[in-house]
Amino acid sequence: MAYRNKVALVYLLGFALDLVNMFAASIAYPDISQQLHASVTQLAWIGNAYMLGLILVIVPSVWLTQLFGEKRLIVLSLTLFSVASLCVAQATSIEALIGYRLLQGLGGGLLIPVGQAMAYRHFPIRDRARLTSVILLVALLVPALSPALGGWMIEALTWRWVFYANLPLTLLTLLLAVCWLQPDPPAQPVLPMTYRRIRAGAANMGRLFKSPLLQVAMLTYLFIPGIFIGTQLVSILYLHQLGFSATQTGMLMLPWALASALGITLSRYQFNRLGPKPLLLLGMSVQAAGIALLPQIDSSSIGLPMALYAVMGFGGSLCSSSAQNTAFIDIAPEHMGHASALWNLNRQLSFLLGPALMMALFGTLTAITSTSHAFALCFAIGGALTLVPLVPVLRLDTSRVLALLAP
Repeated sequence: MAYRNKVALVYLLGFALDLVNMFAASIAYPDISQQLHASVTQLAWIGNAYMLGLILVIVPSVWLTQLFGEKRLIVLSLTLFSVASLCVAQATSIEALIGYRLLQGLGGGLLIPVGQAMAYRHFPIRDRARLTSVILLVALLVPALSPALGGWMIEALTWRWVFYANLPLTLLTLLLAVCWLQPDPPAQPVLPMTYRRIRAGAANMGRLFKSPLLQVAMLTYLFIPGIFIGTQLVSILYLHQLGFSATQTGMLMLPWALASALGITLSRYQFNRLGPKPLLLLGMSVQAAGIALLPQIDSSSIGLPMALYAVMGFGGSLCSSSAQNTAFIDIAPEHMGHASALWNLNRQLSFLLGPALMMALFGTLTAITSTSHAFALCFAIGGALTLVPLVPVLRLDTSRVLALLAP
């Protein structure tokens, strides 16, 4: 196997681990709540603590890579992640579980930026589209399959096995990283340069943030995927109350993934022709409608939940894909590294803030009204929040964007 393919496989396995821990863990929330006596707010922090750990290590990732080297950093990250996964699975209180999830996020947070940089550096530009297509395939398949498998584990065993299941994949990735990745060059004396590099990086990010296209793209990504993930957490509690099993709830990510693939395909083939505005408007409208209709679900059939998850998948992925295409249109090549870091930081913030907001909202509503009304109001507000980027998107200058896209 070519070395670049080995690097890519290690990165993709690390990427899959991150996605599994974002999507499979949420299926266990009802059982964790019952066994560890966790409140709605505490349940939200099971995911929030993991995302917070990811965010905290993204910022110093470049400096840590220079200090320790890529291979050492990935091996250290995977080791910490495996230890934290074992601790999460054995947690005896919700407070301990949340703390170990933070540690798990700190361990896994370096797998994506460091692994991605290695993979793209070893692939020539003409071959990167193929690598990107494989990454997108993993990004669809893992969220689609892991909740269903997690639901099956919960019903057949206990919620703890959702986290024990991390260990074989983590240890395999660790073994491949140790055996396949080339040794790092001697560490460079980077400490005296740290302050100047941080200042220069912050200045570059500040200038980049003034780009109107990057602003709109980041605002869209902050609300659309984040609100969906938060809505998904609330809907898991809603479906559990209606009597749906963990396996049935997990299976809903399958129609979501299929519809997401359709949304990504539409963005891929129509973005250069139409520009981002019509695609973003269509996507956010469709996701908002899907969220707002969630209270119509009852216990009589799985068909409506599947249809609404498909609707949310199509709308959300159309927005996410179009936003990512929009973000870097007017970014100069020499600033692409900082723009990528800024984009990924915003991405992780979306995954942190959206669930925190929706779960806190649901917890507040349950204190002032009945549970059924709390669910309905929460979904209505979630649909409205999906439309927050509407005005900035409407202000986009389509003719300017199309001119930048022209060869």
